[in-house]
Amino acid sequence: MQHLLAGGWSSADWFEKHGYPSYRNQQLASWIFQKRATDFTQMSDLPGALRQELARDFRLWTSDVVSAQRSDDGTEKLLLQWPDGGRIECVLLRDGTRRSICVSTQVGCAMGCVFCASGLDGVDRNLSTGEIVEQMLRLQQKLPASERLSHLVVMGMGEPLANLDNLLPALELANQESGLGISSRRITISTVGIPQAIRRLADRHAHFHLAVSLHAPDDELRNRLVPVNRNIGLDDLLSASDYYFEVSGRRLTFEYVLLAGVNDKETHAHGLVRLLQRRSALLNVIPYNPVAGLPFQTPDRRAIQQFRVILENGGLNVRFRRRKGDRINAACGQLRRSRAVDTGER
Repeated sequence: MQHLLAGGWSSADWFEKHGYPSYRNQQLASWIFQKRATDFTQMSDLPGALRQELARDFRLWTSDVVSAQRSDDGTEKLLLQWPDGGRIECVLLRDGTRRSICVSTQVGCAMGCVFCASGLDGVDRNLSTGEIVEQMLRLQQKLPASERLSHLVVMGMGEPLANLDNLLPALELANQESGLGISSRRITISTVGIPQAIRRLADRHAHFHLAVSLHAPDDELRNRLVPVNRNIGLDDLLSASDYYFEVSGRRLTFEYVLLAGVNDKETHAHGLVRLLQRRSALLNVIPYNPVAGLPFQTPDRRAIQQFRVILENGGLNVRFRRRKGDRINAACGQLRRSRAVDTGER
């Protein structure tokens, strides 16, 4: 039995092979993406025989929801398990009228960022296009019929640019009106930074936003926090990022997780000013969300405020992200690890 979402959307050939007109495929897509059907039996304008054939040949869902949690601020997090046992996390965030989702691209992560829960156990495999889309649909199901998804961020488990071939068809489907209809201006790919892949993305799909995770203003500190930087270096990463901006015209976002006593000092803030002040970019500063078993902590309010003053006085366009979902382990990888500890799994 085939996953209906394999390759993003794979039913058109099936309809042609079985002698059905093409509009039946469009009806099916409407039921999945707009009407949010969870079962073929709900698709009332499809002939009964067709619904039975679809149920025989396709699966709508391949994941099981292992855990679903909701925070007081409206953040919801799902822990999904695939048939091979791999588990990933995805998140729905509510902020005013904004309905944002954050999805994963890999089971685990190979980047090794020392403060991140996602990569503590390494990477198992890439997610398929269908598995990425399925996360979007699972989260959309959490919304009432009167609400729709407005923003999509690829900032979950895994390194998106290490799985571009499977990720891009999923994002194109999210962008299409026949899919989720999320504007490309509201779709962001967040990456630790693989220069070659950034340039490839620029040449192929430069209409999405790019967010590059810095976490340090110099190579010495970044090598410690983001070990893959030893093979990359900030110069090449920033050069590739500049190229993406030139090709796309989209303002870059740089992400900076603020770690108490590690990268939150005045010297680090001044270093960021020197690094970014001549670039058309937004610096998104994220106070750390502590992970059980790791030694890092959130800076206090005074340190955060001093850091902010230096950045703003340096002329940077800065946004400090408000932490959401603390009570449900909303940082990527936390829920997966907590469940593994509770059940004795590794």
